[in-house]
Amino acid sequence: MSKDQEKQGAINLRKEGYSYSEILKQIPVAKSTLSLWLRSVGLSKRQQQRLTQKKLEAISRGAKRKREQRIALINKIYQDTEEDVKRITKRELWLMGIMLYWAEGAKQKEHNVSQAIKFSNSDPKIIRIFLNWLDTILNIKKEDIKFRICLHETAFNKLKAVQKYWSETTGFPIDKFQKLDWKKNKINTKRKNTGDNYFGLLNIYVARSTNLNRKIESWAKRIYENCGVV
Repeated sequence: MSKDQEKQGAINLRKEGYSYSEILKQIPVAKSTLSLWLRSVGLSKRQQQRLTQKKLEAISRGAKRKREQRIALINKIYQDTEEDVKRITKRELWLMGIMLYWAEGAKQKEHNVSQAIKFSNSDPKIIRIFLNWLDTILNIKKEDIKFRICLHETAFNKLKAVQKYWSETTGFPIDKFQKLDWKKNKINTKRKNTGDNYFGLLNIYVARSTNLNRKIESWAKRIYENCGVV
């Protein structure tokens, strides 16, 4: 096929609404050459719509492929870590709970030297681990554990669902989740935790635990002192 024939063939394909990549599969010339040949070729609205649709389909296929690759990679990483974490010993759980509370628990301050245990989080897995720590390590009785939900005002209509969610998450009866703090919601919020998967923040309190909180803080200090960072 001569250059003139290639050029005319490319023009004909373009007029039929073919994309550059589709044309190059049939007429293997440099993309710069193809661009030069087709720069004066106009497309009808139907042809433009076809090209736009094909671009969107290509983007969708690319996104799907990347998603599948990401999921496969995550699954492999998860499988590779199987041998890293086995049964958690009681001492390991003790350390885990201290670090969790150090990160997310209320500490005693000069203006509040009698701070009892208060732990706040929105992650149900972390909440379960902390409650297990209170039970297994600190031997806290269930009747001494109190809850308070912090919720944005926009979630008012799903209050019952929120209370049911935290009841099922913790294993405590739903009447333990009647106390709430309402947060005013900004109209132009940048929060990501909205919609059906938003269940607010759960605060966990332990009755008569001021000295126990001091003991946890002391444990945390000992960990810091023995980590070789001081």
